[in-house]
Parts: sequence; structure tokens; C-alpha cells
Amino acid sequence: MTLAREFETTRSVDTPVASRGRRTSAVIGTTIGNVLELFDFASYAFFASIIAMHFFPAGNDFLALMSTFAVFGVGFVARPLGAVFFGRFGDSQGRKLALLISMPLMGVGTLLVGATPSYASIGILAPILLIVGRIMQGFAAGGEVGNAIAFLLEWAPKRRRGLYSSLQQCTALLGTLVGSGTAAILTTVLSSEDLHSWGWRLPFLIGGLLVAPLGLYLRRYIDETPEFEKVAAAPSEPVTSESHSGWVQGAKALAMCGGWVVSFYIYLIYLLTFITKYAGVDPQTALWANSAGLASMMFSIPLFGAISDKVGRRPPLLIALLVSIVAPYPIFALLMDGASHAQLYLIFIGVGALTGVFAGIMPATMSEMFPTASRTTGVSISFGLATAVFGGFAPFIATWLINLTGSPLSPTYYVIAASVVSLLAILRVRETAHADLK
Repeated sequence: MTLAREFETTRSVDTPVASRGRRTSAVIGTTIGNVLELFDFASYAFFASIIAMHFFPAGNDFLALMSTFAVFGVGFVARPLGAVFFGRFGDSQGRKLALLISMPLMGVGTLLVGATPSYASIGILAPILLIVGRIMQGFAAGGEVGNAIAFLLEWAPKRRRGLYSSLQQCTALLGTLVGSGTAAILTTVLSSEDLHSWGWRLPFLIGGLLVAPLGLYLRRYIDETPEFEKVAAAPSEPVTSESHSGWVQGAKALAMCGGWVVSFYIYLIYLLTFITKYAGVDPQTALWANSAGLASMMFSIPLFGAISDKVGRRPPLLIALLVSIVAPYPIFALLMDGASHAQLYLIFIGVGALTGVFAGIMPATMSEMFPTASRTTGVSISFGLATAVFGGFAPFIATWLINLTGSPLSPTYYVIAASVVSLLAILRVRETAHADLK
């Protein structure tokens, strides 16, 4: 008997009404948990410049900011490790139990970031504890994404898998949007001294104290997916040469995610710092414009997830990647030339909608590439590696490129290169929108 079955609550009678009720409960529990978890993980980026002042030695602003973005990237290095652990765990013990374990781990890591004293108080121990907190966050996030996507996809009706699986990214974005909005509110209502002294800690403390108990409560009473239960009840089959195919599919999925994760972390994470530093935009305006971009992305995700259920996954992805290749340089050039407030908001709304195409369609595309018995492992590792290789260090790489070339426009080359890689990968993936799950 697996741990998942030992932990399982009483089952509903499998009538159509009961099945719909189980599906609704599963979707609500997973998505609300997602909001809370990503609020915690993303809050770090919105206070990067303040964190740099608190956790690293004073005297070199550039080095402190680079160190802060490096620690931001450390959370993404931990994601593949969490993806391997929780991916295998979710495939062997169940998606539900993996989701239950990941949430309190995220809460503890977030609390550690918010409660750690500054470098001036405890010296080198401050950045060490900061790194430990980010590693815990990254490890938990690595397990959350693949299991949540698989959970939603496997509960979805056949013709709505794109929409259902897109809810993982939609609610993750809602968590990021809440984080950005919270940062904007704190920046607006608090004095600069209060914000730098203690205000920046509030999102981490509140998030850390809420995530563990609320997440456990929400996910304790959801049911395991019918697809996983069907596979778990089937006799074990010997390992075949299909493992090689799994590695190939994983490599394709990793490459597919390049343009997506780089677009998100450049446009909707790093660009916030970029426009305040290089385009002269004040922090309040930058945060509200960024929040508008996140809101645009959040609404476009389920829209394009649903569209992909009708027209297929590949056509809208190919169009979006072509746009992502030609658009970055003109966007950054306009920002550098002094975009008006209206233009600034339009830019953020536009790049948010573009990134939403990827986030709305890629979860289903990746999940449908893998069989149920290895779905969370495949999706977790592919997406975890993509965020670590392409996305997590994107702010660090962008800062490094500008310092190396002397051109503030150089981060656009990274977006373009990642989009080209994804375009080539999508061209080699077959359409799966209307096929049965393996």
C-alpha cells in the first residue's frame, strides 16, 4: 500500500455529480494553494534593491545588486532538485501528497527570508540564511509546478485540458500579481525609511505564516486524480527502451520552455529594476505598470489555454515565438528613448499578454508529451531545469550583459536567443491537443 493510499480520505461515490464535485474541489484546492505559494516565491524580486542593502556589505551598489540577483537565481538552481524529488514522489505516491508536502516547506523558507536579521547585525550569517531560505523556496517550487499541472490536467475533461492545466500558471501569476501589488501598496503608503527599515519584510512574514496552515487545510480534503489511481491500480510493467524516448521528450520540453521563462523573468521581473535604473521611471510608477503587465498575463493565460483546446497547441505558440524574436529590441529602445506613462503601461500590458500565450499553452503541451506513470517527473524536471538554465538567472545575466557590453539594450539578445531555441523545439513536437492521454 502506498503512502498516498494510507493518507487518502474517504472516497466519494463515483456518480457523474460526485465526479464533478470532486473535480471542482480538486481544482479549487490546487489553484488557491498555488496563489499562496507563488506569492511567497516571487516577493523576493520586488524588493531586490532593498534586500541588497540589508544582506550584503555596503560600499558597492553594483556588486550588492548582482549578489542579490545571484541569490534570486539560487532559488531556481534548487528547483531541479525539488523537481527530481517531488516528480518521482508524485509519480509513485500520488500528486496530492506531493502537493501537501511542498507547501509548508515553501512557508518555512519564506519566513526565513523575512525574519533573518541584516548583515549589519549578524554579518556573513545574514546572506547564508538568505540563501538557505531561497533554496527551501526553490526546492518546494520545483515540486509544486509539475505536480499541480499534472493534477489539473488529469482531472480535466478531454476537450478542456489546455484550459484546466493553464490554471496552474494563471493562479501562480495571481500570486505574483498579489506580490507585485503588495509591493506597490507598501511603496506608496510607507515612507522610504519605514519601507527600507521594516516594511519590505511584511510580505515574507505574512506569506510564511499563512502558507503552511492554510495550504494544508485547502489540500487535505481533495481527491487524487482518476488517471493516477488507474495507473497505481494496474500491475507493474517492466522497464522498456521507452526510457530513452522519455529523455528525448524531456529535452524537447526543456527547450520549448526557453522563450517562455526568459520572457517572463526579463519582462515581468527584471524590467522593473531596468526602467528605474536606466529609463528614469520612479519606483511607484514602475511597480504599478508591472502589476498591469502581470494582470494582462493572468487574463491571457486561460484565454489561450482555451484557444489551444480548439485550434491546437502549436499554431498559437509558433506565432507568439515569432513575435518574441522581433519585438524585444524595439521595446527596450522605446523605453530608453523615454516612453510616456501611457506607452509604459501599454508595453507592460503587451509583453504580459505575449508571455501569457506561452504560460497558457505550454503546461498542457508538456504534460501531454509524457505518460501518466512519469508525467510529474517529466514535467517537473523539464520545467525546473528550464527555469534554472534559462529563467532564474535571467536578471543576473541581463545585468552582466549590460556591464559587459555597455549597452542597456543587450538583454534583448538573450530573449531573442531563447525564443529561437523554443521555436526550433516546437517545430519538432507533434500536436497532442485532441489525443488521448498516454
